[in-house]
Amino acid sequence: MAYPDRIGKRREDGRYLLSNGRGASFTGQNGGHSAHTFTGSSVRVGRAQHRIHYAPYIVAVDLDDQGTDSRIRLAIEVQKEAFERSMADQIENVVAVEWDKTAEAVRAREEIRLGAIVLRERPCSNPDADEVLAVLMEGIARHPLGIGMLPWTKSARQLQARLAFLHHHRPHDWADVSDAGLTANMADWLAPHLYGLSSRHDLQKLQVMALLEGLLPWNQRQQLDDEAPTHIAVPSGSRIAVDYTNPEQPVLAVRLQELFGMRETPRIAGGAVPLTLHLLSPAQRPVQVTQDLASFWQNTYFEVKKDLKGRYPKHYWPDDPLVAVATRRTKPSNT
Repeated sequence: MAYPDRIGKRREDGRYLLSNGRGASFTGQNGGHSAHTFTGSSVRVGRAQHRIHYAPYIVAVDLDDQGTDSRIRLAIEVQKEAFERSMADQIENVVAVEWDKTAEAVRAREEIRLGAIVLRERPCSNPDADEVLAVLMEGIARHPLGIGMLPWTKSARQLQARLAFLHHHRPHDWADVSDAGLTANMADWLAPHLYGLSSRHDLQKLQVMALLEGLLPWNQRQQLDDEAPTHIAVPSGSRIAVDYTNPEQPVLAVRLQELFGMRETPRIAGGAVPLTLHLLSPAQRPVQVTQDLASFWQNTYFEVKKDLKGRYPKHYWPDDPLVAVATRRTKPSNT
């Protein structure tokens, strides 16, 4: 058959996809195109002029290739069965593996193609595992949530924040585990665990906490709790959670009465980074933010005490906070 690269399949919008991969369309319904049907016998030109615009398959005999979409000057209708017989050596079976945005899943199908034109297709039950993996990772990377598609738990996000803090202060020692960093390195830490998975639903089987821990060499696993502890013990006996949301200034939010007797600000990362203390009122509202607890006791505590003692008279407001007994109750049990 002549012009094998110009066989076109009609799209839903009325334009045609040519076997060479280009798009093409008629200049107008009454453009005066000469046309015939390739069936072994010719038809009258006038009647074909009207229906050629709606033919499922055509051969674009004459094209204006200027612009992004070729304009069809002359075409003939062709029956699919006819060119499938005459061009059997150019028709191939292809397995297409793609990401379905709506289903949030990898979809594989077997296609019978003539160049860019899909003649027939059906679902493929056994696509290549490496292709599925590559498409799944691309689907994750391009998804609006990105790595957020994974089943993150509160504990996993907390570990990520602790590691992000350590990376911020020691970038040469600790890996970048921000969402962007994890996305950029999916092939290293995530890909080995994705074989056999093909959808967002399947991703929910993953244990993100374990995957993050797997990024750490043995020595860093041993150092982690000392360098970036989840909690800090305060004089009252409470263990207060550290908030690593801001890697530059991790926060310890604690009631003022629980810190009586603590002379210095707790420090982490081997003593290099002081915690930012959010000193709370009995109503759990910040009354002071400081990284210098010693200065607070010496210079600011008595102003805070004067203000809060009137509002919370039942609570403990000692004259010397450095020797007072810390408490998580209204007052220490021995007062």
